[in-house]
Amino acid sequence: MISGAEIMVKCLELEGVELAFGYPGAAICPFYDFLYQSGIRHVLVREEQNAAHAASGYARSSGKPGVCIATSGPGATNLITGIATAYMDSIPLVAITGQVNSELLGRDVFQEADITGACEPFTKHSYLVKHAKDLPRVFKEAFHIASTGRPGPVLIDVPVDVQQEEIEEFHYPEKAAIIGYKPRTQGHTIQIRKALEAIEKAQRPIICCGGGVVLAGAREELVAFARSSGIPVCATMMGIGVIPMDDPYYLGMIGMHGRTGANRAMKEADLVILCGARVGDRAVSAPQQIAEKAVVIHIDIDPAEIGKNMPVDIPIVGDIRTVMRALAEQVKNTVPQEWLDQTLGYKKTYPSRGEPRTDSVEPRVFIRDLSAMMQENAILVADVGQNQIWAARNFNVKEGRFLTSGGLGTMGYSIPAAIGAKLAKPHRQVVAVCGDGSFQMSMCELGTLCQEGAAVKIIVMENGRLGMVKEFQDRLYNKRYMATVLRGDPDFVKLAEAYGIPAARAETNEQAKELARTMLETDGPFILVCRVDPDVPSI
Repeated sequence: MISGAEIMVKCLELEGVELAFGYPGAAICPFYDFLYQSGIRHVLVREEQNAAHAASGYARSSGKPGVCIATSGPGATNLITGIATAYMDSIPLVAITGQVNSELLGRDVFQEADITGACEPFTKHSYLVKHAKDLPRVFKEAFHIASTGRPGPVLIDVPVDVQQEEIEEFHYPEKAAIIGYKPRTQGHTIQIRKALEAIEKAQRPIICCGGGVVLAGAREELVAFARSSGIPVCATMMGIGVIPMDDPYYLGMIGMHGRTGANRAMKEADLVILCGARVGDRAVSAPQQIAEKAVVIHIDIDPAEIGKNMPVDIPIVGDIRTVMRALAEQVKNTVPQEWLDQTLGYKKTYPSRGEPRTDSVEPRVFIRDLSAMMQENAILVADVGQNQIWAARNFNVKEGRFLTSGGLGTMGYSIPAAIGAKLAKPHRQVVAVCGDGSFQMSMCELGTLCQEGAAVKIIVMENGRLGMVKEFQDRLYNKRYMATVLRGDPDFVKLAEAYGIPAARAETNEQAKELARTMLETDGPFILVCRVDPDVPSI
């Protein structure tokens, strides 16, 4: 005989799960009891939302689905923001929650919450398991759904009596056979031919890469296509890192916080090739205007994303990696030199902003200095707010990764995600950049950091403000600073010391540069607090 709880653990083992993030409770204790006997490493977070963020950082760095666990009721509902964050950024997660006894469902008993219903808008799929015999099929399907097609989170809710139920034998399916779920990976040959014809005719083409390129592992294929075609490249925030910032063909990030030159090139183009990008409002504020002037090719594995925000002339549904490879092999380089000179010249016309300061740390300059010091395969995790924009515009991702919450814009993401990334890639440098507002949303995870011995470096941009909202109040509300001034904050250096984490404070750019070097050379975690002028803008 074998119990449902033991089946759940065996399913994870057979899926090759090595690491899971979670927070236990009574309704998930049977599962945790068998997890105790397993070789799977469990990371105890300090708050359930951060289990999902840490699993996200792990998934994005390892290329495998992340696993997060919580108990019923408030444990499950605390996961919601983390699940929604993963859904918006197409991150493969399997979230496992405990649930009250099946016979008590719907009676509002202690710590009951309809978590499958609550998460329905932002999961790829969810399961409320009624019988232990269904668990092997459910887990096989969950991992398959999470990691194929457009990746995303899948929720498995298991009542405590199902975890305790015993059945005679356990068999794990070799494949997931799901009626109606057949993601298309091969781009249609006719559509690819139409795209090649449009590229050959174009006089002012541009490639816009999004997070789908990174998720598909298609960086090499996209670069090969850009080289073969000679077409300049820009990126959405989630597409940062596909091409290094100093690459001669790269124009920069587009959008409301993007590079002026990249935005100009998008508006002037007569052909726009969207690769794994949904071009939301922060990336393109007026997509209709671009579509009126340019032929639009949109490549995405999710047909629902094609044409959702921008009218499309040539849709190609398929895996970015496969489609890019086909295009690179057949494309001809017909891009006029005049267009290349014009667009690439924008990088000189609109240089990076900011000058070193002696009265505070100029954050844009500091991020560029930090980027130059870090290893080529380093992982930078940016939180949300001004720090996110400073990092996105000024950090040069070479062979590493740039992780952030781009779709939902979740403050507090960086520290748990950085922990997950570091545990996935222990030999890489992992640095989290956050503001003093976002830091305080997840600083409880310093305990997790210490408990796991994860050598994550944390940079806190301390300006005493909720900086991004303050900028809105500057521009739109006549500088009426309502609820954006942070008072009563702790001394972050002393806080770090209370956890036994080395820390330092920088008051100038020269200090910040020297302390960053010390931070990167220090074994184990380190917190560097940079005092920033609250009036420094995002861009």
